[in-house]
Amino acid sequence: MLSICGDDALLELSSPGKSGSFFYFTNDDKYMIKTMKKSEVKVLLRMLPAYYKHVRSFDNTLVTKFFGLHCVKITGAIQKKVRFVIMGNLFCSNYSIHRRFDLKGSSHGRTTDKPIDQIDETTTLKDLDLNFIFRLEGSWYEDFCRRCILSHGPENTFFMVTDSSSPDNETTQTALEDEEKRKAPVKLGISMPSRVENVVKNPDSESQLIGEPTGEFQDVILFFGIIDILQDYDISKKLEHAYKSMQYDPNSISAVDPKQYCKRFRDFIYRAFSEDVQ
Repeated sequence: MLSICGDDALLELSSPGKSGSFFYFTNDDKYMIKTMKKSEVKVLLRMLPAYYKHVRSFDNTLVTKFFGLHCVKITGAIQKKVRFVIMGNLFCSNYSIHRRFDLKGSSHGRTTDKPIDQIDETTTLKDLDLNFIFRLEGSWYEDFCRRCILSHGPENTFFMVTDSSSPDNETTQTALEDEEKRKAPVKLGISMPSRVENVVKNPDSESQLIGEPTGEFQDVILFFGIIDILQDYDISKKLEHAYKSMQYDPNSISAVDPKQYCKRFRDFIYRAFSEDVQ
């Protein structure tokens, strides 16, 4: 309550998402406010009983946590209803973030439009930009896989990586100096110590999602969450799928049947993440 209704102003994201929604962050970075379409509100209300049961059963879920759904009617010459949801900010952290990825498991159009020399820590990279495989410690990997199986049909996955060996990341270095602390229990999806193995992709393949391992590793801390779960596979998505299927491989486009989406997503995740057997 103090985070949202305190004296500090909300911080607006510099640009709205493709959906046209606007995003605001609380000053302490703990919560996010997102404006919603009426169709998204209907999806949330419809799934609310199952969502509530899931979150109650799995407190450490990877799925976005919603805390409130509201509607404000603006009076005046132009009367308008503004619908918005309050949710936890999955990536509230004191660590310096080095890479951000938005993953769907599809390949068509799934690359950043920025040239390499303009990519920085604020750039959201996509599936085809992924140039490494994540290696998780055994117990974390098992828990991670179980959580992914329990999260049905996500719209897309967002995760961020911080390089634990970077000289400009004092906080991370301090956190990992003690090996015992590094192996201490962590909250899945919030900060998972991990290793990444660099991969190389076939230059002749423009749609290769996962490359071949090189044996080159580096330590990182991984922040992971399943977001944008309120997109319904409605008539507009079905038409999008039909139209794009006439031009591209139907399996490569983002808009597909939910069951196919879920299977493709899981298959991709199980290839991008594996158990660290060092």
